[in-house]
Amino acid sequence: MDTIKDQLSFYSSALRLRGKRNNILASNIANAATPNYKARDISFEDEIKKFDNNGIVKTSHVNHIRHNSGRSIHETSYREPIITSLDGNTVELAVEQMQFAENSMRYTTTVNFLNGKINKIMSAIKGE
Repeated sequence: MDTIKDQLSFYSSALRLRGKRNNILASNIANAATPNYKARDISFEDEIKKFDNNGIVKTSHVNHIRHNSGRSIHETSYREPIITSLDGNTVELAVEQMQFAENSMRYTTTVNFLNGKINKIMSAIKGE
């Protein structure tokens, strides 16, 4: 039988990751006019694959193949610009704003799924 923690851990991981990505994208937008600033991002899809129902997937033996790239959730990659800027800044404001809006919408959707899961658990506890 799954514990409540097991039931909610994926959503918790997804919310942390979405929040981290929102911070990175907001930083990119804030630095759109900073010379030589390099836009950063993380791939939600790649990062969320590192999580299972109990958290980060870990190997139990040195000969096991690692499931992830070994990068931590806090490591970011640089975004390749479509059009390079003369001042070395790689932030493309329209792209960053679109990514931020999409990630924010997905964050809200994850919160809604989490609320639904909590409501189901509460109904089960109450015997409804």
